[in-house]
Amino acid sequence: MKWYLKVLINNYATFSGRARRKEFWMFTLFNLIILVSLTFLIDFIDNLIGGNEVLTFVILIHFLGIILPTLGVISRRLHDTGKSGTYFLVYFIPFIGGIWLLILLTTEGDRGPNKFGPDPKTPNFDEIDDIGKPLLDN
Repeated sequence: MKWYLKVLINNYATFSGRARRKEFWMFTLFNLIILVSLTFLIDFIDNLIGGNEVLTFVILIHFLGIILPTLGVISRRLHDTGKSGTYFLVYFIPFIGGIWLLILLTTEGDRGPNKFGPDPKTPNFDEIDDIGKPLLDN
């Protein structure tokens, strides 16, 4: 949960720097859990009493609220592999774009600093201290 909150609180709309695989995939996992939970809740309430407009609105608000953090964490994840954040646009290539982006997102990041910042896996890089506190720029 700390990784999800790190993206939402410390890096809400941050498109610079690097994000390791763990940060990206934990953020993605918690988004999936939240969306599946909301979907089951909507289905349950719809079957129980009907009228799920309020909960559908909650999903819409959640979706709108996570657009920027999602694009930011994808961009920072691509930066960790030495690619520009605009590589996200390969997703829109028919048939192979999604697979290519998935491969880019699962590739191990560059060792040591690259042009996008320091390696988030170095021992002196404090990537997640306390939620809400700024991260160290070592």
